[in-house]
Amino acid sequence: MSQDTDKTDKPANPSRRRMLGAAAIGTVAGAAAGLASGMALAGATPPQPPILDGRRRFADQTVLITGATSGIGRAAAEAFAAEGARVVFCGRREQLGEEVAAGIRDNGGEALYIRADVREEADVDAFVAQAVQAYGGIDIALNNAGVTFNDPLHEIATADWDDLYATNVRGVFLAMKAEIPHMLERGGQIIVTSSVNIVGARPGLAAYNASKRALAGIVQTAALEYGTQGIRVNAICPGATDTEMIRRDAGFIDAPDAVWHAGVGVWARSNVHGMQRVASPQEIAAAILSMASPEMTYLNGSLFFVDGGMTSAL
Repeated sequence: MSQDTDKTDKPANPSRRRMLGAAAIGTVAGAAAGLASGMALAGATPPQPPILDGRRRFADQTVLITGATSGIGRAAAEAFAAEGARVVFCGRREQLGEEVAAGIRDNGGEALYIRADVREEADVDAFVAQAVQAYGGIDIALNNAGVTFNDPLHEIATADWDDLYATNVRGVFLAMKAEIPHMLERGGQIIVTSSVNIVGARPGLAAYNASKRALAGIVQTAALEYGTQGIRVNAICPGATDTEMIRRDAGFIDAPDAVWHAGVGVWARSNVHGMQRVASPQEIAAAILSMASPEMTYLNGSLFFVDGGMTSAL
């Protein structure tokens, strides 16, 4: 429910819309009609944490990000650049990638977009190699690219299952396989975007749930293998986050923001038990920067939950 995706050709599944809850969807039309000046239901619009002026925690560091053309990856790219990092990121949507890079540069940051598909080993190898060539190495890698869909297990097409695993699991493996040899030379850290689904499950998400749990094995094993060699490996596990991926999968990608916020606000009050709202991508990005900060030198092999209290109710 929380990651970025460049996958735009799969139509929204009706069962995914059911996941938002019949009450939420049935409330959307009436709630939207009562919204004044585009204001969403109370607590539905997630806040954006402030960018602290003058903070340069990542000055002179190179940050590599997969899947940063939207959502959490984009927010992280913008946040790292705002704190002095040289950001190199990939995604499949070239026009959007160039727009994100241009926006970062317009705000005084340094960013390089390289088209790459994390499902393709040659693309991933070239992406990492170009980043190293451009900036001399990698200090931080955020392996973030991911996709989802919603189908009952027996209705999942084998091709869809394979594609999701190729992105969410194999893509992380390929990225780490390419990144680690360069990091062994001078140290570094890897953060993998997982999900609260690493410990809990929701119906219709068998492939997604399984892929996020697989990432725990990769992260924790790598943390043991490379912790004494200067490389720390951790996973961030966001809860429900207001990204393009969740909007598309819920069938709201073309809906006005006010309508979307109304629907997801109702859903959040029943599913995000602690804070009763979804996160903004900027909130998750802030947590990622905290994990990557120079103060967190003992963080290794951790599954870091940022979920507004979702897992507290499990």
